[in-house]
Amino acid sequence: MFAISLGDDGAELRPLEPSRAEEFLAHMDRGREYIGQHILLADAVQDLDSARAFLQAYAEKAAADTGRIYGIRTDGKLVGGVLFRTMDVAQGTAEAGCWLEPSAVGRGLVTRAARVIIDWAIEERGIHRVEWRVSSKNGASIAVARRLGMTKDGVLRESYLYRGQRQDAEVWSVLAPEWTSAKAGRTSY
Repeated sequence: MFAISLGDDGAELRPLEPSRAEEFLAHMDRGREYIGQHILLADAVQDLDSARAFLQAYAEKAAADTGRIYGIRTDGKLVGGVLFRTMDVAQGTAEAGCWLEPSAVGRGLVTRAARVIIDWAIEERGIHRVEWRVSSKNGASIAVARRLGMTKDGVLRESYLYRGQRQDAEVWSVLAPEWTSAKAGRTSY
């Protein structure tokens, strides 16, 4: 399995595969309350079977070229991840997302990891538009969208049900020409 360095601090990005379900579940258990504040991943992965099924679904998406999932590791330990929840190569669109356990917050890991996968999507797969959909209450994820140079397209009012409550979702995006131009001016991740 490959690993991509996320900088001098030893952080790296690796694919998350079904064979890593036990590790994925342990990671979810460590961060369940924090991760579950804004995304349903913490509710979806409750035991080994559901962890394996979640990762298997992404393995199938990767095989079909409709999504990807990667783990963020520090000192060899899984602490978070980034993904393409959806990817439509023919249309040139993808939706990126992220999560972290509390021990990894505030180190720029998601921003660095998201840059790697967005680079890949635009440069290797020809994706033209990458979206970032986020709860309007999730300030940390909105800050990542801003650091990635995304533009806020709008708010989908009460567009999804989260733990019994209607939530607003902000849609942020970056287009390939914008990304390429910003990357040319960037000195590092």
